[in-house]
Amino acid sequence: MARFKTVLAGILVGAGAAAGGTGPADARVVCKDGYRVLKGQLLGTPYCQDLYLVQVGREFGVTVSAREILNNPNSKRELCQFIGWDIRVQHICEPVLPRRGPF
Repeated sequence: MARFKTVLAGILVGAGAAAGGTGPADARVVCKDGYRVLKGQLLGTPYCQDLYLVQVGREFGVTVSAREILNNPNSKRELCQFIGWDIRVQHICEPVLPRRGPF
């Protein structure tokens, strides 16, 4: 009986490790050009758009971290004021920049 419990415990631990080992790798968010890759399709998410904004900002020489943009709306606004005219990020910066024009 004790041997059966030991074997059963070993099997359960092994199965738990095998099942748990693939979870965190699958939970990682994959972004491409401001869009989340989800089941082969591109989905626009604020998280991926902010990461893309940081990437474009770095191309312009701005040293800003992704954590700063994700956690501080003022940093995002300031970055958008600097590079918001770039066509790659206009749709990302539109909500945080003031409107121009009469309407």
